[in-house]
Amino acid sequence: MSDNTSATPAAWPLVALFTAGYLAPYLLPTVVGRLDAHLPLSPAQAGLVGTALLLGSATAGFTLASRIPRRGPRPLARLGLLLAALGYGTAASTSMLPLVVAGVVVGGFGSGSATAVAAAGIAGHRDPHRISSLGLLSVSATAGALYLTLPHLGGGHGLPFAAIALVAALAWPATGRLGGPTRPGPAVRSSGRPPYPRAGAVLAGCLLLWSLTQEALWGVSGRIGAEQAGLSEATLGVVFAVALGAGLLGVTGASAFGTRLGRAVPIGAGTAAIAGCVVLTSSADGLTGFAAGEILWNAVYPVVLSYVIGLAAALDPRGRWAVFAGAASSLGTACGPVVGSLLAEAFGFPGMGLVLGGLLLTVAGPLTAVALHAGASPAAAAEEPVLRGAAPAPAASPGSGTGPEPAGAPVRVRRTPRRVLLLSPAARRSRDRERSG
Repeated sequence: MSDNTSATPAAWPLVALFTAGYLAPYLLPTVVGRLDAHLPLSPAQAGLVGTALLLGSATAGFTLASRIPRRGPRPLARLGLLLAALGYGTAASTSMLPLVVAGVVVGGFGSGSATAVAAAGIAGHRDPHRISSLGLLSVSATAGALYLTLPHLGGGHGLPFAAIALVAALAWPATGRLGGPTRPGPAVRSSGRPPYPRAGAVLAGCLLLWSLTQEALWGVSGRIGAEQAGLSEATLGVVFAVALGAGLLGVTGASAFGTRLGRAVPIGAGTAAIAGCVVLTSSADGLTGFAAGEILWNAVYPVVLSYVIGLAAALDPRGRWAVFAGAASSLGTACGPVVGSLLAEAFGFPGMGLVLGGLLLTVAGPLTAVALHAGASPAAAAEEPVLRGAAPAPAASPGSGTGPEPAGAPVRVRRTPRRVLLLSPAARRSRDRERSG
């Protein structure tokens, strides 16, 4: 059986969890817009509620980064989906502001838990780039369908929250294919410190700023389209849906192309292209400019993100850097709406775009350097820790009828019999003369 065939059953639960965890950030513009329109909140206060959601998601990532191998992915994924369904369901079913905020925070923690489990599983997969690409395809398609559907289902702040809660509930059956708590054997135990600490720390810090810039624009994209470009909510929904559709095409191409160019070129050049799209979108004063900026931006953003996820997985196959980087990304995403609102109020939308574009160009260099460092020794990052002094068991010869020893089995060493050489009487006398003389 080929690798692809055997990997398929383990892939779709991770894709389902990825979709359930990432859907809330993808729907943030409509979430913030409806909170502003249907609850007694100003745009800045609605942005703070979105920040609370994303801070809950980031907190889950930092909390669970070291607990997933010990607790197991299944119970943590189920806990996350349960919290997401309950939290977002509560926020959707009431107009009492304290309950809405509490539900948003709880739901955000649930989304972050699902994302953390998915990130750890993707990092341990034999083809993390393909699985992350499938996850981005799934969440982009789901969010695009919701952007087309929600404007036709009526007003109210609760519809986006209800949709996120429903997706979390639909992802529950996928947790049955995940594993429970495991106790790693001696061959896979290692220190609690992830490998490549400097590269991982640089990646997490850059990804925090990278995600902050993306979400700063995404969080105010609805305001740019409505206030500066003069678009209605229905037209905005169509633009966002088409933009997410462009993201589907971009991720499909990235998945098909794979890592033939490595990770450094897509990450570095893609981040520079995103900077240009940010400037174009923020300065748009009509449908054409706004739609072009949003579509190009959303076509490139998930492509770069898929390579960044693969880069974090390459630094540590156990998934610790993937979870830490995801949590840092969530933290940057959480600060994005507030930063975007503050920059827009201080410099206007075009000035905000220039600041965010410059920040993206600043982090493009370190991200590219980390990608080059990881690509220099991919085998070292992909190998599991091995006991010092342990020797691998020899492979079975063809037709021998025996397979490899099971994992963790002691290595059998064949001891050859000792050969004792007996001296002849003449040789013994010659040896004795040499010793006496």
